[in-house]
Amino acid sequence: MSEYLLCDTCVIIDFMSGRSQVLNDLLHNKTTVFINSIIEMELLQGARDKNELRVIEKKLHSFRLLTMQQDIFDLATGYVRNYRLSHNLALPDAIIGATAIYYQMPLFTYNRKDFKFLPNIQLAIY
Repeated sequence: MSEYLLCDTCVIIDFMSGRSQVLNDLLHNKTTVFINSIIEMELLQGARDKNELRVIEKKLHSFRLLTMQQDIFDLATGYVRNYRLSHNLALPDAIIGATAIYYQMPLFTYNRKDFKFLPNIQLAIY
């Protein structure tokens, strides 16, 4: 098990809604779970009202935020150029995948098909 992990939006949504215990177990086992600004924005965008927004913002404190370097955006741009048409790569996924690759950190996602074709991506399995 990795001590550091970038966690995709779908996994955090299940954690926040109580549908999955996996991420909670990882956090209690001293795994440092990271997100990037794209993941944070996707979570905030999903709030349906101000109360839900406050709950999301409070739960975001469980995660560490990775700094978005220009090199990450450069990697993501190359991935969009190379994989948008062949693999239907979405912009947020390109940035999330590039973040994991740049920081050489495993990515925990339920949507492995969205990332498995990226060179040097490490997909965590739990």
